[in-house]
Amino acid sequence: MAQAICICGAGTMGSGIAQVAAQSGFDTILYDVRTQAIEEVKLKIEKDLQSLVTKSKITALEKQIILSRLQFTSDITHCKADVIIEAIVEKLEAKHDLFMQLSKINTHQSIFATNTSSLSVTDIAKKISKPERVIGMHFFNPAQVMKLVEVVNTDYTSAHATRIILELTEQFGKVPVICKDAPGFIVNHVARPYYLEALHLVELGISDFKTIDLLMETSGFKMGPFRLMDLIGNDVNYAVSSVVYEALRRPERLKPSPLQQERVDKNELGRKTGKGYYSYSAKS
Repeated sequence: MAQAICICGAGTMGSGIAQVAAQSGFDTILYDVRTQAIEEVKLKIEKDLQSLVTKSKITALEKQIILSRLQFTSDITHCKADVIIEAIVEKLEAKHDLFMQLSKINTHQSIFATNTSSLSVTDIAKKISKPERVIGMHFFNPAQVMKLVEVVNTDYTSAHATRIILELTEQFGKVPVICKDAPGFIVNHVARPYYLEALHLVELGISDFKTIDLLMETSGFKMGPFRLMDLIGNDVNYAVSSVVYEALRRPERLKPSPLQQERVDKNELGRKTGKGYYSYSAKS
């Protein structure tokens, strides 16, 4: 059973997972090489927890207990834990480098979970010593709210690692779904048409993104495709589309959108940059 958790990457997803872990009773380390990101995320988590106090979802005492479980660091030698969850940049080399560093300071019993949404978990595992301890643990944004977690097995993954991650996911109050390593896993594969068809309609001039979002939300979807892409991050969403497209031998129906590529090239990534298909204030 896992007792100590380390999350690597203090971005939106990493900070969300760290908050979930601490709220679930785990001693939690949140690591990022960027010291400024660490300082910013301290304030963000404190603000998020205070919001829960204001809404009477937790008490002021519970907030302080949760914060006491969190350790923030930019020193990788502090990243020793039973389970390490990486949520860093979506670059294979960066994930390899991180896990190889972590393997030198952790025991062989430590489980390495990747939150990748677009890369092959198998490719991440194959260069790591004891690849049977590498597994996918794919959260959805925002991690504090979304219940689903895809638990992604490779041909290397041990039954022990799978069991520990399933137990941990449930302890986090989430719903785990086991799947095999494949392009887009389950959700991101199934969701491609939702995004790509909406983008295609705009490219053809048939409709605009605000109208499409309004239509889908009026029809019962919690978020229209463009609002959702802005929440996920256009860079992440575009990367997933590209991976699925290439892995499935470039079917025309799954071709990534030049409209979205244009947003990525302009760094209009959505909420995290303040502009995507919509513009966002600091408070939004």
